[in-house]
Amino acid sequence: MAQAIVKGIKRVVADAETIMVPMADGGEGTVEALTYGSHGQIVSTEVTGPLGGKVTAKWGVLGDGVGAVVEMAAASGITLVPSQKLNPLVATTYGTGELIRAALNAGCRRLIIGIGGSATNDGGAGMAQALGVRLLDERGKGLPWGGAALARLSQIDISGLDCRLAECEIIIASDVTNPLCGEQGASRVYGPQKGATEEMCQQLDEALANYAEVIKRDLGINVMDIPGAGAAGGLGAGLIAFLGAKLMSGIEIVSEVVGLTDYLKEASLVFTGEGRIDAQTLFGKTVAGVAARAKAFHIPVVAIAGEVAGDYKELYQYGIDAVLSIAPGPISLRKSMANAEKLIADAAERALRLILIRLEK
Repeated sequence: MAQAIVKGIKRVVADAETIMVPMADGGEGTVEALTYGSHGQIVSTEVTGPLGGKVTAKWGVLGDGVGAVVEMAAASGITLVPSQKLNPLVATTYGTGELIRAALNAGCRRLIIGIGGSATNDGGAGMAQALGVRLLDERGKGLPWGGAALARLSQIDISGLDCRLAECEIIIASDVTNPLCGEQGASRVYGPQKGATEEMCQQLDEALANYAEVIKRDLGINVMDIPGAGAAGGLGAGLIAFLGAKLMSGIEIVSEVVGLTDYLKEASLVFTGEGRIDAQTLFGKTVAGVAARAKAFHIPVVAIAGEVAGDYKELYQYGIDAVLSIAPGPISLRKSMANAEKLIADAAERALRLILIRLEK
């Protein structure tokens, strides 16, 4: 997107000085933003996918060689499962645990884990199992993968947990504040988009409640009401309980690693954007995060989106000065995506020409 925006700017001011800064908010694109922003290296690792098959997942070693960034969606994401096969009763985060282990094997001891876009609802149980935790039923038998099995959880054995994790700082990059269970919990809010029926949502919610009770009894950690514990099908809860992870705003983490504030000190105009801008953009999304920082320096901000919808005008109170859709008129999503680079460049050009009209008066 940034390259297309620069192309549009250069059509108007050929010698304009532009700086492209990779940004993300903890979701898709976080690995690339943090890795390239820190001059690190992208790594590919074969891991277990949500339904047990093998997938190749990308993660990043940061420029300092100590930090690593992992997106759970790369191993356990909903895009890895055909819609007709989605099943949160059995989907697992085991592959996410394998990515964490790969980072440990590479010598990384500060791990940033972006969580979102999951196909799973297992509370991070699979992730924990991949790292050596034993989840046992009342007969002492290990549980199978998936959220439904947590209803039978009777005991947690962490004696086999990878000892290298004790040397690590684990940070969860997420802006989701849902609790683990209840009406606003992982199962009821996000279960349906993962293929869960109403009955399955109830089943999964009860299973996660049992999971939380056993975690509290055996580990002494109450994950039930922690804001964000319900993120990514409860992966937030699992990372907190088993890895001692801390929840942080995704946009805050990315901004710090890439040095966004330093770039803004030298800027006179900021362009940012995302696929869809609406009222939800305010809640921890990249556009809102960039605008908030730019506002501190009184820098005008133009936000470009594939779609502008809903009551987005509230954004104008939070540092965004103009919102533009790339659509030149009625256009299908397919055509818009196929011509995204040109449409983004055209939108950036239009925005800058309007700004220059004002400045030249």
